[in-house]
Amino acid sequence: MSTIEKFPVSGKVAPEFEPVREAFTANFTRRGEVGAALHVTVDGVPVVDLWGGAADAAQTRPWTPDAIVNVWSTTKGWLALAMHMLAGQGLLDFDAPVAKYWPEFAQKGKDTVLIRHLLTHTAGLPALSMKVPQDALYDWTWMTGSLEQSELFWKPGEQCGYHAGTFGWLNGEVLRRISGMSAGQYIRTQIAAPLKADVCVGLNTAEQALTAETIPPSPLAYRIFRLALALRGRMALAAFSNPQRSPMLANTRRWRQAEIPSSNGHASARGLARIYTLLAMGGEVDGVRLLSEAGVELASREQVHAKDVVVGMPVRRTLGYMLPEGGPADPRPLTAFGHPGMGGSLGFADPSKRLAMGYVMNRMVFGPDMRSAELSRAVYACLNA
Repeated sequence: MSTIEKFPVSGKVAPEFEPVREAFTANFTRRGEVGAALHVTVDGVPVVDLWGGAADAAQTRPWTPDAIVNVWSTTKGWLALAMHMLAGQGLLDFDAPVAKYWPEFAQKGKDTVLIRHLLTHTAGLPALSMKVPQDALYDWTWMTGSLEQSELFWKPGEQCGYHAGTFGWLNGEVLRRISGMSAGQYIRTQIAAPLKADVCVGLNTAEQALTAETIPPSPLAYRIFRLALALRGRMALAAFSNPQRSPMLANTRRWRQAEIPSSNGHASARGLARIYTLLAMGGEVDGVRLLSEAGVELASREQVHAKDVVVGMPVRRTLGYMLPEGGPADPRPLTAFGHPGMGGSLGFADPSKRLAMGYVMNRMVFGPDMRSAELSRAVYACLNA
């Protein structure tokens, strides 16, 4: 039985976007959705605001419009925005060595790593070069100190490989050195607060009460995922498991309270879409400007198009964001930019259409997953009708 029989789809859509409601409902009836929300804006105006299903695996709580959930790597887009904001304020130079802001980082031949390498996943540090204990995951000083001591896996700029976990500690430490704030503090005070967006890295007690339960993939799917990484080699496996950032951790208080800005951001669909509405509108929405129009153009500009040596797939990357590859699996136009999250979530902006979308869900899928693609397809079909 679909969860929407117990907790029906709620919310509003503009009349011309009614097919999006149908696509959202179909995710529950055809694709195993448990709980989810979708928010879409055009020209800064909401045209889709939907939620439905259950906020927990036992299906005892309905999803609510203010429910937040772990969105995994979708968090990276918020950290990228923070870095672009620093650059726009003249506090950060993308072409400067990381060691200019973080002198201790220059050890072990890392003096040639540039800020742009951190943001484009070309730095050569997709994983630590030494093993660290699992508890290091929650210790910022331990992780950044280990990155200082790590050796590079390749010469900066020569390859692109997904810095799945290290992206957060690397960029977050540069952010901290410049602003004096942790990534979570910066996102909360400089991005979420002025935009009135429900996004956060490091939850307080009130936010924990609003958090939907993450439903991990099946044990078999997770084993297949791990095996695929192992077959790609030690570096690929270490990028995701040293220390381990398992879906099984997502519902623990320790995970939710920590600041792991590559992986443990929490957001509502409205909050996620709000951030990308800013980017879709040239850096300003409702009188709040966080980036210049030139800054948004730079954030959306392709910097790398290559086969990712960690995940083994072709990728297009900007300074901090991902671009669509095109094709049936991703119906978005090449002008869209944003970031997906492990298991299914997605946030993106399309400045050419002045469109933004935020999709969050609690049932993680490893393997073929068309939920966000079908939602995107429906949105663009309505927009272009």
